[in-house]
Amino acid sequence: MNASLFPRIVAWAVACFLALPVLIMLPISLTPNRYLSLPKDGISLRHYKSLIDDPQWIASIADSLFVATLAAMLAVVLGASFAIGIWRRGGMAERVLQPIMLAPMIVPPIVHSVAFYKGWAEIGLLDTYTGLILVHAMKGTPFVILTVAAALANFDPRTEQAARSLGASAGRTMAWVVLPQIKGGLLSGAVFAFFISWDEIIVALFITMRQVYTLPRRIWDGLEDNIDPAIAALGSLMILATVALMILQTIKKR
Repeated sequence: MNASLFPRIVAWAVACFLALPVLIMLPISLTPNRYLSLPKDGISLRHYKSLIDDPQWIASIADSLFVATLAAMLAVVLGASFAIGIWRRGGMAERVLQPIMLAPMIVPPIVHSVAFYKGWAEIGLLDTYTGLILVHAMKGTPFVILTVAAALANFDPRTEQAARSLGASAGRTMAWVVLPQIKGGLLSGAVFAFFISWDEIIVALFITMRQVYTLPRRIWDGLEDNIDPAIAALGSLMILATVALMILQTIKKR
C-alpha cells in the first residue's frame, strides 16, 4: 500500500465513525412509527411536526435558550475579567490563581451537583432560573478564561501603553484598545459557554424540578419514560444547524 494513501484511509475511517450517529439519527427521525425504528414502509415528518405542536418541547427549548444565553453572558464577563486581571498581574498570581479558576473543568460534575444542591437548598435557589444560570456560568467560565488568555498571548501591551500615554482613561483603553483586539477569544469563549450550558444535564437533574425544565432534562425524562422518536427529530435538527453554522463559518473565512 502506498505510504501516502494509508493516512488518508485512516482519516476517512475516523470521519465515517464520527459521522455514524448522524447517519443513524436522520433516518430514525423519519420513521412513521411511534417508537424508535428505521423506516421500512415509507418516511414521515410527523415527529418533526410534534416538536412544533407540543408546547412542552417549545417551553423546554425556550428555557434552555434563556438559561444558556444569560449563563454565557455572565461567563464572558467573569472569565474575561479574570483573564485580563491575571494577564496584567502576571508572575505568581497567574501561576497560582489560573489553575484554581480552571477547577470546574476538572472536578467531576456529580460533585458539583451534590454541592450546589445542598447550597442552593439553604438559600432558596433550587428550581430557579437564577440558580441554574449561576451554576452554568460557573461551568462555562473556565473555557472563557482559556480562550481569552490565548487571545491575550498575542496582544501587544505597547498599544495599551500608547493609548494611556495619549490621555485615554483606563476604561476607554479597555473598551477601544484591549477588547477589540481579543474579540476572537471573547466570541469563542461565549460559544463554548453557551453550548456547555445548552448540553448540561447532571447538575440540572439535581437542582431543577418543575419550574425550570431545560431541553436536556426533557430528553432525559423522555428516554426514561417512553423513547419518543421526536428526540431523534430534535437531534437531527441540532446536527443540521451545527453543520450549517460550520459551512457559513467556512464561507466567511474564504
